[in-house]
Amino acid sequence: MRFLHPHSSEPNLRVAKMSGAIRALTLASLWLSAADGFRSFSPEPDFSPNVHETDNAQPALSVTSQPSRVLSRRGGNATLPCTVRRDGWPAPNGKMRIKWTKLTSGLLTEVDVLAAAEQHKRSYGGFHGRVRLRSSSPWDASLVIDDITLDDYGSYKCEVIDGLEDAAAVVSLDLEGVVFPYSPRLGRYNLKFRDAERACREQDGVVASPEQLREAWRRGLDWCNAGWLSDGSVRYPVTSPREPCGGQSTPAGVRNYGPRDKDSSRFDVFCFTSHYKGDFYFLPRVGKLTYGEAAAACRRDGARLATVGHMYAAWKLAGYDRCDAGWLADGSVRYPVARPRPRCSPARPAVGFLGFPDKKHKLYGVYCFGPGRRAARRHRGAR
Repeated sequence: MRFLHPHSSEPNLRVAKMSGAIRALTLASLWLSAADGFRSFSPEPDFSPNVHETDNAQPALSVTSQPSRVLSRRGGNATLPCTVRRDGWPAPNGKMRIKWTKLTSGLLTEVDVLAAAEQHKRSYGGFHGRVRLRSSSPWDASLVIDDITLDDYGSYKCEVIDGLEDAAAVVSLDLEGVVFPYSPRLGRYNLKFRDAERACREQDGVVASPEQLREAWRRGLDWCNAGWLSDGSVRYPVTSPREPCGGQSTPAGVRNYGPRDKDSSRFDVFCFTSHYKGDFYFLPRVGKLTYGEAAAACRRDGARLATVGHMYAAWKLAGYDRCDAGWLADGSVRYPVARPRPRCSPARPAVGFLGFPDKKHKLYGVYCFGPGRRAARRHRGAR
């Protein structure tokens, strides 16, 4: 073993060498992390409105999305803003890549929407043929979505990749629409999650998101029955606290049961629908009908039985108002009241519900839905 003199400079030299090695390893680690988009430093994805990484050799790459929320409707179009910046540069690198993805509930996975590199562009899945880059300037990476569907609702990420740099921003697409509670003929609390998804589709809707339910609560939705939401949680909105709805002493709000087992738990469901293309109407001058007679009457008029979603959309978004109870496609009988009055929802606007009467013996009016009564009648007249 070799002993060093207490005043020898060799220990200091060793410390200096070790410090230099540590600095070199640290810089190498940082460089490798930068090449990987800094993912090693953040186990959770960071989807802040403006995320960017820098390279000291050139102006920092940044991506912004303003406004961060865009409102549209089913059947319409929307432009999700995304602006790329690199201060002092007149135009972006020709090899810069742009990628748009849709974030799923909880931001755990992403669905590809569009990818673009130089002159090559590709859209994916249900977005194919409906999305494109606006490209109003060399730095414009905004996404245009046409013929919007109910499934397009949600958050989108605009990611720009330029060499080792990767910057991203998130923008939300919201839809004008209405949330409505739904339970089947079997009665309340009979739907597993997949059944709930199917039920909403059959009623011209989708399972509502927690954000959509909260917004509906803010606008006055009050419903005691707990229902599925798109993230697999079960909740219900209460605007007037009372004993059957959690107690009078509990504050108003959206009660949350939390996530439930999708394969075994059974609840109702909250559906969301938006504007539709077509004509919702009460069929006049046909008198009272059984369910089968009502369906046949709509077909003769060039239409079909309307869904619960059609009625809610017409009531909420178009102010449809009629006191006549009528059959709908699911076998329920309802009526939409936009203008409260005696014997017709006197307290507030609402969709009245008379349950699921006997289809063969009970007689009611009928609500139909079609491409448009005038267009249908012209078509019949031409035959």
